This record gives sequence, C-alpha cells and structure tokens, in this order.
Amino acid sequence: MALRDRWRGRAKEQGVDSNSLAVPGKGQTWRAYLMLSPVLIVFGVFVFYPLVRTFWLGTQRTDPFGINTVSVGLDQYRDTFSSDSFRRSVVTTFKFVLLTVPPGLALGLLIAVLAHKPLRGIAFFRGLFSSTVASSVAVASVMWLALFNPNVGAVPKLLQSLGWVDRLDLLGDKATALPAVAASTVWLYLGATFIIISAGLQAIPDEMYEAAEIDGASAWTKFRQVTLPLLTPVLLFVIVMLTINAFQTFGQIHFLTEGGPGDSTRVLVYSIFEDARKNFDDGRAAVQAVFLFFIMILIARIQLW
Repeated sequence: MALRDRWRGRAKEQGVDSNSLAVPGKGQTWRAYLMLSPVLIVFGVFVFYPLVRTFWLGTQRTDPFGINTVSVGLDQYRDTFSSDSFRRSVVTTFKFVLLTVPPGLALGLLIAVLAHKPLRGIAFFRGLFSSTVASSVAVASVMWLALFNPNVGAVPKLLQSLGWVDRLDLLGDKATALPAVAASTVWLYLGATFIIISAGLQAIPDEMYEAAEIDGASAWTKFRQVTLPLLTPVLLFVIVMLTINAFQTFGQIHFLTEGGPGDSTRVLVYSIFEDARKNFDDGRAAVQAVFLFFIMILIARIQLW
C-alpha cells in the first residue's frame, strides 16, 4: 500500500490522473524477480561466488604440495604485498603498460587519420590495418616468436643491418625481452584500436573541417583544433581498453618468454598463474588476483569520470 500511495502522490504533483497509472503490485513484483532469476543465478554462480571465494582463498595458506590449507586471516595479504617478488611483478606490469598503451594509441591514431583520407585504393589499406583483430593470441605469439628468432628471425636481421649487433636474442636478453613482448602486444591490438578510432573519425561532421579550411587552417591545425577535441571520448575509451588488455596480458608472455629471462617479463597475471599452477600456492595467487581486481575497478571508474 505504501508503494501504491507513493505513486499516486507523485502523480498528483505532476498533474496526472492517478487512476490511469498502472501501479505494480506484489504479484507483478514477484513476477519481475522470477523473470530476472535466470540472470541472477548465472551471475551468482559465475561472477559473485568466484569473487567471494577468491577473497576467501586469500586468507588460506597451503602446504608445499598444495593440498592442506590453514586459515591465516589477513596475514597472507600482508605477507604477499610486502614480498619482493610481488613488488617486482607489479613494477614489471606497469612498465609493460607504459610500453604498450602510449605506442599503441599513437600508432592506431596515426594510421586511422591516414586511412581516413578519401584516396584511391584506401579500402585495401583499411582492411590491412584492421586485419590483426582476426589473429588469436596463440597465432600472433608463434608468428612473433619466429620473427624474434636470433638465427633466422627478420627482426634481429634488421637490427643487425642497422648496427645493433650486441642484442640479437631479443627475447633472451633482460633489457629487451619486455619491449619485445610489448611490441607484439601493440601489433595484436592495433586492429581493434584502428577500427574504434576510425569509427570516431567518421562521426566527426565534414562541415567542421570545411569551416576550418575557410578560416585558413592548416592540416596540423585542423587535427589539433578539430579532430582531437571531438575524438577525446573515443581516445579515452581506447586508453582504458588498452590499459585493461595490458594488465590482463598472459598469452604473449606464456608463449614468448614464460616470464623470463629471470623475472624480467613476469607480469602480475603470469605471477598469479605461476603461483597457482606451478607453485601450488592458491592463497598467494588469490591475493594477487584481488589486487588486480581492484586495479581493474579503478581503471573502469576512470572512463566513467
């Protein structure tokens, strides 16, 4: 009755006949919950339950064989966050983000702007630039593994011809392993970046560029004063997308370096994998997964701002 009276009170305030409104009753409310029950069950089983269990696993410590567990409360969170290996993996992850997001965004924006020009045969290059979306992580990693091969790879041969002869084994050198994996990641997501930015460019009215040309604006001025301001929401979305992809990178690391040499490419996701599947330490892996979860929440909030 309270809900019904509230609806009728709002109807009177707005000058609407309350008798013409369909006020939901208890039967309709339960019917709505019944319709939502399949979605709620799926979310509960595949989203909320794993999330809660991950938090709980972070409070459990397993033996070296990964069999027996002992509840240690929040001590494992403190021990994990204060460990040197965790800090190194976090630093490596942020380095990887810096090596992939800005170059990926800049390169995607560059080719999208170039392909936006109405030139003859440009459709072929648009298809070529967007073709990486059809490549899986495994296929792309195998391809780049061949390109980075120190004996027959095209990339070391190119660097050798340029005089860079002291670092031919790019994936085996601690100084170049992470940039090499980052280069393969930039290529892998370049197609998606190109498609999204191209869609944003097509949404900009041609009248804006025509008005700028009448005012005598150069190509750089049009890009800086027209394209970039109107493309800002799209670029922000691309930055968030590339950042999330960089934080969740696993396949390239697994196929190309397996976290090595040393720990130079041991990003946070690969650290979770090693602790859970190689070291049988589910509790420590869960703590790192919780940390990664909050990072993803923070990044998602940035886009909403």
